[in-house]
Amino acid sequence: MPSVLGLLEAREKKVREEVARLREEAERVQAALGEAERTLQRLADARVTVAEVLAGPPCAVVEPVVSAVAGAVVPRWAEGMTASVLPADYQRIMSVLESDAAREGMRCQQLAAALGLQAVPAKVEGLRSKAKRLVERGWALQTRPGVFTPLGAPAG
Repeated sequence: MPSVLGLLEAREKKVREEVARLREEAERVQAALGEAERTLQRLADARVTVAEVLAGPPCAVVEPVVSAVAGAVVPRWAEGMTASVLPADYQRIMSVLESDAAREGMRCQQLAAALGLQAVPAKVEGLRSKAKRLVERGWALQTRPGVFTPLGAPAG
């Protein structure tokens, strides 16, 4: 027959293991609770911010920040839009195309020279792709192969 002390020690060992398991589970639950509380706070902050924005004056218009970075977005031209909505490189191209020097249209080598760039193939091809993007988006016209003018300029 097992001794009473042996039975108590076995029972104590089982309870210690159960306590350790429950402590681990409590730590896991505590970590999950902390994450849920942080998510709840972010959502509450977002709701307050949206309510403040919606309560603001309806006439406030936020101008988009346009930066000249690789892959910059060139918006489609629409009535009333000016070149100021374009990235800086495209604004420079449009200003040259709109100048008197480009009245009959400009080739990309001429465009490179007018922009103060070296007329090396890499620069010329970069300008060609930008000029074609301006054509695709309705800002410029390609009157003849490789000849570009601003939108509304007489065809050469």
